[in-house]
Amino acid sequence: MFSLIVHGGAGPHRDQEDGAGAQEGCLAAARAGAEVLAKGGSALDAVELAARLLEDDPRFNAGTGAVLNVDGEVELDASVMDGETLRAGAVAVVKTVKNPVSLARLVMERTPHVMLVGEGADAFARSQGIPAIAPGALITPLQRARWLEAQGAKHGTIGAVALDARGQVAAATSTGGTSGKLKGRVGDSPLIGAGTVADSRWGGVSSTGLGEFIIRVGLARTVLEGMRRGLTPDAAAAEGIAELVRIGGDGGAIAVRTSGEVGWAFSSERMAGAWARDGGREGTFFERTGSVR
Repeated sequence: MFSLIVHGGAGPHRDQEDGAGAQEGCLAAARAGAEVLAKGGSALDAVELAARLLEDDPRFNAGTGAVLNVDGEVELDASVMDGETLRAGAVAVVKTVKNPVSLARLVMERTPHVMLVGEGADAFARSQGIPAIAPGALITPLQRARWLEAQGAKHGTIGAVALDARGQVAAATSTGGTSGKLKGRVGDSPLIGAGTVADSRWGGVSSTGLGEFIIRVGLARTVLEGMRRGLTPDAAAAEGIAELVRIGGDGGAIAVRTSGEVGWAFSSERMAGAWARDGGREGTFFERTGSVR
């Protein structure tokens, strides 16, 4: 038995991001991650691959196509967590790495730390053989135009959560942050317990939305706690989102329980996503709450 769910970020409706295109991108990522799991691969490998594909898809606010800060630059955040060992890795304010989710995994596996930021994270990438790219290489014409017009998607993230055939869970989250953010701003995506959490005793979660609010309620940990208390993934996600809304926040969460069930909930206008399970079962979603058993 295995299962995987991904999201393409929660936020306001925009014609260029909504509907079939966003769901198509999420389904391609979910299928790639599910293929890893079907071959006996680990949940960690599956979520990294799914997240990388979403980072490379310019339709999403992560990696290529990320939103721009107040100075018109891309600054990327990402994290991963292994639910078997509770090891975690994260990077923030990264400017010269195409796939920050993979750099976050290297922080977890090759350093004694959980998070590296800014120039230190970029320098670590060079030491690990990840080639530098010009920050401008990640900027798409659409995001440049939005920055120049002082509008665009205010927030958004990509994420993946998986349960592998061994019963182990992993989660990953990656983002370009919020449009027009101050230089050096860090949101929830690289913060364990806010944007990402995984514990193979109960499940895993990836959050998306307004990071400042998600951090304050510890959204990923709140949803995980709901599953620990026996709630289904969608009920736990809905409970966490209710806490977010209570303090004026907006966003969404996806979750996988160790039973294999996947679920999601969001309060924003849209959140595209997709899921895949053993036996070739798969689907996409765009509605506010749902689950697959």
